[in-house]
Amino acid sequence: MTTSTNEAFAPTLLLGGTDRVSRLGYGAMRLAGRGVIGLPDDVRGAIDVLRGAVEQGVQFFDTANAYGPRTVNQVIGRALSPFEDGVMIGNKVGAWRGPAGEWLIDSRPATVRTQVEDALLDLRAEVSPLTYLRLWGDSQAPGSSPAEEVPLEDALGALIELRDEGKVRHIGLSGASPEMLERAQRLTPIAAIQNRFNLIDRSGVEVLEACERDGIAFVPYFPLATGTLGDLAALTQPARRLGVSTSVVALGWLLRRSPVIIPIPGTKSLEHLADNIRALDVAAELTDGEVNTLTAVEDEESASLDTMSAQMIDALTRRQASA
Repeated sequence: MTTSTNEAFAPTLLLGGTDRVSRLGYGAMRLAGRGVIGLPDDVRGAIDVLRGAVEQGVQFFDTANAYGPRTVNQVIGRALSPFEDGVMIGNKVGAWRGPAGEWLIDSRPATVRTQVEDALLDLRAEVSPLTYLRLWGDSQAPGSSPAEEVPLEDALGALIELRDEGKVRHIGLSGASPEMLERAQRLTPIAAIQNRFNLIDRSGVEVLEACERDGIAFVPYFPLATGTLGDLAALTQPARRLGVSTSVVALGWLLRRSPVIIPIPGTKSLEHLADNIRALDVAAELTDGEVNTLTAVEDEESASLDTMSAQMIDALTRRQASA
């Protein structure tokens, strides 16, 4: 396990060897309606948050066809197109929503191609800077097992064809095991991996190690454990010292945990957006001792890609009970 020090902390990352981006991104899933279905209640507010993010230096945005479905990409396109130089939209394909809103994996080549074309239409773009293929390696949703077995090579082949046609610039994987990443790399360079990883759930740690080895961006989803981190002493003490929220400390820890991590916290609030962006400064201000204490909150040695940690399960259970 490696944890970067103050001296080594870098606020940017060269993604795919060509695109330098700020390491504090924005996750757009919350810009859908309840249950991640439909439009948000306040579309104008969502547009303001997206534009505010760009104005405050955010360059990396995470989204997916399955959010809405498609409505979040449409809001992003309305808010930000034509995209400024340096703005990177990472869009996930290979997943969809079922009739009851369940999350489904569908990585058939025809689906992958259709979803890329749909995303370009919704985002009002000619090229996808980064398209992830959603796999099932870290999925916990009951309806998410693939409808039919599609070899990784076939699904990824569709993205490679689209890249060769000039419609995709970088290719990523979401929900990938180290073995899946290795298979993918035999076919094409992989620019980014998105797996579950946060202070109380380290399920993606093995893939993180592979990303560090190969210089691949690691984009943890649920970077704040869906807001269920609680008042851990390891968070509250540095938060008091620095005069920031515990969420900012948790994001700062992610930035220090590895130089290839790009956290993607999401919010509907301009105030929370500004708070999240402070994590770039806080990351450099955390002491090595504080970083090590935060890293020790969860056992990374026993973490498994397909198993949610007990702390994360407990936090989600408490959150559901209080909803």
